[in-house]
Amino acid sequence: MEAQRIRTTESGILNTGEFGYPTGHLGHLTEPQKEALVTFKELCASKGLYTPASQGVTPSHDDTTLLRFLRARRFVPPDALQQFSETEAWRQANQIDTVYENIDLKDYEETRKLYPQWTGRRDKRGIPVYLFEVAPLNSKTMANYAKSSASTSIAHVKSKGTTSPKLLRLFALYENLTCFIMPLCSALKERPNPESPISQSNNIVDISGVGLKQFWNLRSHMQDASTLATAHYPETLDRIFVIGAPSFFPTVWGWIKRWFDPITTSKIFILSPQDTLRTLTTFIDKSNIPKKYGGDLPYEFGMAPILDPAEEQHITWATPHAIPSQQAWPLGPIKWVPGQNGTLVAMAVGSSAGVERREIVATLHPNSDDKKAAYEQLGRLSVEGEIVVEKPVGNGHA
Repeated sequence: MEAQRIRTTESGILNTGEFGYPTGHLGHLTEPQKEALVTFKELCASKGLYTPASQGVTPSHDDTTLLRFLRARRFVPPDALQQFSETEAWRQANQIDTVYENIDLKDYEETRKLYPQWTGRRDKRGIPVYLFEVAPLNSKTMANYAKSSASTSIAHVKSKGTTSPKLLRLFALYENLTCFIMPLCSALKERPNPESPISQSNNIVDISGVGLKQFWNLRSHMQDASTLATAHYPETLDRIFVIGAPSFFPTVWGWIKRWFDPITTSKIFILSPQDTLRTLTTFIDKSNIPKKYGGDLPYEFGMAPILDPAEEQHITWATPHAIPSQQAWPLGPIKWVPGQNGTLVAMAVGSSAGVERREIVATLHPNSDDKKAAYEQLGRLSVEGEIVVEKPVGNGHA
């Protein structure tokens, strides 16, 4: 099978489009792009969509988020304003922040198993690597999910939007990417271009064993997710590596790619079996590639993320595991809240049987090895079982 043409930069990194990382990101803006960002902020502020920083108060949205909308609209501020305005209205109508903080943990986990999952690792640029195996999404699994998600009820959410409960569950996963994973990867500075926050993800999509009928049955599942993600989480995708394509795939690719917008399809790269490991290792260290695909990482689809060794230098766990090698992030939604002296505190949220989960998991201290200060911060944030928090931190919407 002939792989989709892959464009390569001098550094050996795939160039997936006009603004491939770090081009068009913080620390790598041209003067016209910097001017466009200023203009965009002014337009958003004039419409009541953005509040600039003031003394002691952070801006309503960080520059990383705003730049995602600008890149999606080729740095044309009025066009970015239109998409940003529609997204803010959509978020408010569907109470996306509340959905993420209160989604039932069982619902979240059921949904997580049907979409790309973070392996816990990053590529050579520090961008998180996701894995998605399509074969498990058979007709029985999808029918059960449709039935389960139809009865989804999220505490404190009275949506006025038209987004289905099934898709609201999905967007809790996108919130996890922007509110937890991206800030974590941004804080880990042992990577090229550490001055540029991470605002995208890479996906390994395994379609081995998937028949033509299954592809067809999954079209709405994939198309709906892609459409809304492109509209409301623009520029969060860096590239997709498709592996395990069946022999008939070149024949059906012409109509499958019509399920997705042109921007998304431009980031999809179909790898032949002989090219898979060679291509993946060009962009991802072998230690961060799952063993199933020739790497060394003992990660399998459905597992919790495997802790990145780089995190251990910066993380202080609220409850250290007796066996350090088995330390892991809890399943379910997690968000960051500001700590002291530039630290970030990870809080597990969501709910179980109607009871809210608000548990401090760890402190991230990117620029300090002062474990004592981190433990003191954990103590300050927990008062008789209640959580004292400030404004959440994230590359999504603050």
